[in-house]
Formats: sequence, structure tokens, C-alpha cells
Amino acid sequence: MNLQTASKALLLALGLLLVSAHSQAGQKDFGDYQVRWSVLPSTFLTPEVARANNLQRSQGIGVVNISIMEEDEHGQPTPVSGQVEGQVSNDIQQVKFLAFRRIQEGNSVYFIAQYQYQSGDLMTFNVTARPSGGTQDLPVRFSHTLFND
Repeated sequence: MNLQTASKALLLALGLLLVSAHSQAGQKDFGDYQVRWSVLPSTFLTPEVARANNLQRSQGIGVVNISIMEEDEHGQPTPVSGQVEGQVSNDIQQVKFLAFRRIQEGNSVYFIAQYQYQSGDLMTFNVTARPSGGTQDLPVRFSHTLFND
């Protein structure tokens, strides 16, 4: 599997997982911008997609996906580049910084990070997105609990 095919497969896998009972997706509006997120267990990725995108696939490792969207002239959301940073904390307030990687495939731009979790722990994400050319930080806070299969 070449890198372009693997990137497309990852994008498709993440899109399909948004409807899964084990994953979570959400968004927050900031005027002309939106920040969208999804959270899922890394075991939902196929071994080929994980390997091609340098992602670890294991129980207890989750994936958080962030996208920055901007309204175009027709009011439609369009992905934009930028920077994303954040941290995740568990029930007992142990904080880990998230190392986001920017992935671009065609017009799609998203930021992926992996984190460790214990099955059933409520994980709280504090993420700040900065769109390229934007004048404001876009902070989002969301929580999710993942369970091992």
C-alpha cells in the first residue's frame, strides 16, 4: 500500500468511525471557523492503515482527530491548515500533552494525535486550534470514555 492510498484509507476509516458507537465526534463554532473532533480506539484502524501512517495500534491507545474548517464564500465548511496543540487528562487529573501531526490529502487537512487510556476512564481533552492566517485561537474542551473490546 503506497502512502497516498494509505492516507486515503485513513481518512475513510476516520470518517466511517464517526458513526461507530465506540467513537465520539463533535464540533464547536467560532463565527467563520469550526473545530471538529473525533475520538476512537486505535484498534479500529486496520493494521495496514496504522502502519502506513505511523500510528500505534493497541488496546489502551486512542486516536484523537481534529479538523479546522472555515466557511467559504457560499457558506460551506472548507478544511484549512493551521496548528493544533493540546493535552488530555484522566479521572485523577494526570495530564499528558498531545503530539499532533498534520496530515493533508488533497483538500482534506486534519491533525492526529495518540494517547494512552485505561478502559472506562473519562478522558478530558483541552485543545487549541490556530488556523493559518487566523487572528484568534479556537479552544475546545470535550470528554469521552473509551472501552477496550
